[in-house]
Amino acid sequence: MKRFFLLFCVLFSFCAYSQQTDTLIRKLDSLSRKTDSANGQINNTTPDAYNEATTIGFGDFFILEGSNLKQAFTKPFHMTKQNWKDFGKFALVMGALALADEPVQKLALDLRNQNKGLRRTSEFITEFGGTYEGYTLAALAAYGFVFTNKKMQTTTLLALQSYMTSTAVYSVVKLVTGRQRPYAANPNSMEAEPTFRGPFKTIKDANGNKLNGAFPSGHTSAAFAAATVYALEYKDRPWVPILCYTTASLVGLTRITENKHWVTDVVAGAALGYLTGKLVVNNYHRYAKLKAPKQLKNSVSFSMGYNSGQLMPGLVWKF
Repeated sequence: MKRFFLLFCVLFSFCAYSQQTDTLIRKLDSLSRKTDSANGQINNTTPDAYNEATTIGFGDFFILEGSNLKQAFTKPFHMTKQNWKDFGKFALVMGALALADEPVQKLALDLRNQNKGLRRTSEFITEFGGTYEGYTLAALAAYGFVFTNKKMQTTTLLALQSYMTSTAVYSVVKLVTGRQRPYAANPNSMEAEPTFRGPFKTIKDANGNKLNGAFPSGHTSAAFAAATVYALEYKDRPWVPILCYTTASLVGLTRITENKHWVTDVVAGAALGYLTGKLVVNNYHRYAKLKAPKQLKNSVSFSMGYNSGQLMPGLVWKF
């Protein structure tokens, strides 16, 4: 059911993307070519930037999501020289980490089997990359609407977009890589092997049950996708990025202690989630500038700061 819903959302997004007749989507494409969503873009994340003019409507939600999906899946065809350098460095790190896949898996299993408290904690935290993540997003959305917090409303919608985009991407990568999961032991040797079986190969456990591929970790990717959105949108509050990335990292660690993924699965999932969150946030802010270009100019707002035990009033002039 979950897969059907996500497939429906992806198809609906592409339909909205392809059938849009106004110039919004064409402008977004133009801007994405000039300023790549994974590179240096300055976004206005002050509360007054989120208003009626920049609200994400129902149609706009799917237009933006279609743009997110298009950028995510076509990125390999638009890589810059710096992008390839970064990819090369990441590949080297992943190659080195691959040597630790089996030793770390065995160590994690020993720790889990010997510590009942760790086992219970792991079982609880890992769901924040699954079921509990949905509950958390729903609670934050409810808060935003009950207290008419436009920024929270928008951020939660972006987190949902990031979740959808990362899910679409990692689902395809799983199909292409076909990696064996650590708990799916080889029936001949009775040992788990971090094997990549290749595109569209059927993966089974020792009992013959069909499994999804392990690479990358979906739970980790989803956790980092949402965490990155909140971390970027609320970067002015240092505790928010710390809380978001700590929670997402713990989710990734529990995928190892739960024996669901190898170390490299988790690292790849974290990278995918982070890049997806950054793409979604930057795409929205380009959209906001197109929807309300005048709001960023010639406006004066009042602000309060706190320094050395004193409240410091001030004015912010945008020109």
